[in-house]
Amino acid sequence: MAAGAVAIAVAGSLSTATAAHADDFADDYQVALNGTFRVMSDGQWAKRGMRPGGADVFIKQQTVEQTWTISTSCISPIECSGTVQSDLGWTAPIRLDDLWYVDHDIPNWLPCPDGSFAPGHQKFILVGWDPTINQRVNHNATFLMGRDQTKSPSGACGANQPLVIEMPVKVQKI
Repeated sequence: MAAGAVAIAVAGSLSTATAAHADDFADDYQVALNGTFRVMSDGQWAKRGMRPGGADVFIKQQTVEQTWTISTSCISPIECSGTVQSDLGWTAPIRLDDLWYVDHDIPNWLPCPDGSFAPGHQKFILVGWDPTINQRVNHNATFLMGRDQTKSPSGACGANQPLVIEMPVKVQKI
């Protein structure tokens, strides 16, 4: 009888350990970004890239604020993917590969001298940040910062070099 009670206790402890381990995986390694975030691309500090190896030029651009709904899942502490839905009307994939990346195309982004428009490709490059300790964080990030870079294709509007506009961006969970 005593041996049966020990066997039940051991089996019970194993199933508890397995459930706790499964819960670790269920929370996506505490790295996944999920929820609603306020995003601000700061046009006051925008810069236009000239040429490879050339100097950047600071230019005043409109500051853009938007709200993102982010849904991600992770298969490891360094590999996640999902979707971002912006209240500006676009949806794009998001992925974690050391940094968070969000890429999407913007139709009619660059006005051309002839009255036509060229598309742009926008890329957000983000890292989790803890402003209280001024340090990068990957787990449970509720504040991210990085760059918002939009680039026209080479040859757009008759120019051989692409136009690149880059602004600092902050992303904060709300």
